[in-house]
Amino acid sequence: MGWAEFIAAFGGFFLSHSVPVRPKVKAWLVERLGPRGFTLGYSLLSLGVLAWVIGAAGRAPFVPLWDWAPWQGYVTLGVMLAVCIILALAIGRPNPFSFGGANNARFDPERPGLVRVTRHPMLVALALWALGHLLANGDLAHVILFGSFAAFAILGAVLIDRRKRRIMGAEWLRLDHARRRAEMAPQSGGAALMRGILGLFLYAALLVAHPHFFGVSPLG
Repeated sequence: MGWAEFIAAFGGFFLSHSVPVRPKVKAWLVERLGPRGFTLGYSLLSLGVLAWVIGAAGRAPFVPLWDWAPWQGYVTLGVMLAVCIILALAIGRPNPFSFGGANNARFDPERPGLVRVTRHPMLVALALWALGHLLANGDLAHVILFGSFAAFAILGAVLIDRRKRRIMGAEWLRLDHARRRAEMAPQSGGAALMRGILGLFLYAALLVAHPHFFGVSPLG
């Protein structure tokens, strides 16, 4: 199929991440599926299209841009450990600044946790994942794929900041100023420890699953 599947998968990825979240479309879907149904459906759709576009990149014509070296794999392994820890600490935590937050009204700017470091931990994780895999996959299709994901994450943070500042107004400025001045402390020490352990389990699970889903072992 040459590049056709890769182009189709890429288009599907961006359509699936833009059309369902448009205000009118999202309102229509939420009315019929409910908030939880929409979140579940959108998450499953995103994962499915993500798996498709990654698989399509592997099936695209191989056009090498740089040679692979063993040290690149070690860097990717280290970056992915950080990604898994960030995800474990960020998913489902209050975060009024970005997407993916839960119970945002309970956000305490004096104990912001990972939000003290960045307003967008999920997008940071996405950017690190993309850049880490970009280094170890020096062919054209994967450079386009992971480079686009990294740019998507960085641009997404800028666009979300603009939208949230417009919606929240002075409250955004107040919370942002407070979280910048807060001490580096977890929102809950015990919960942070458990989440860190879950992040390690996620890392181990990805190492085991990677060869089965993508045909390549991260451990060589």
